[in-house]
Amino acid sequence: QVQLVESGGGLVQAGGSLTLSCVASGSSFSIGAMGWYRRPPEKARELVAVVNSGGTPYYSESVKGRFTIIREAANNTLTLQMNNLNPQDTAVYYCNASPVKLPRDRYVDVWGQGTLVTVSS
Repeated sequence: QVQLVESGGGLVQAGGSLTLSCVASGSSFSIGAMGWYRRPPEKARELVAVVNSGGTPYYSESVKGRFTIIREAANNTLTLQMNNLNPQDTAVYYCNASPVKLPRDRYVDVWGQGTLVTVSS
């Protein structure tokens, strides 16, 4: 069993900054890519940023230049530094790990519970 726990969401004014953190816990697992997704109000979930197993980041166009994703593979942690936030960034942010390799060559896709980020204008 692998769990992802996010923290760091909250309310911030436009132009402000927030940092989200995600920690993976469990036993006998390894993670391929880790990333952040978000679900804005009344919209579908979308990719924000992802880091592959080699450490290469990818950002969606809407956050490029404002957000920074940092993965510490040794600690199974993932951080999203968000700067110059605007109201369009308001969403529930989810941490994702995929694929996660478990014992006996099982592979799963794991999601955190989500953390709410609200940006006021």
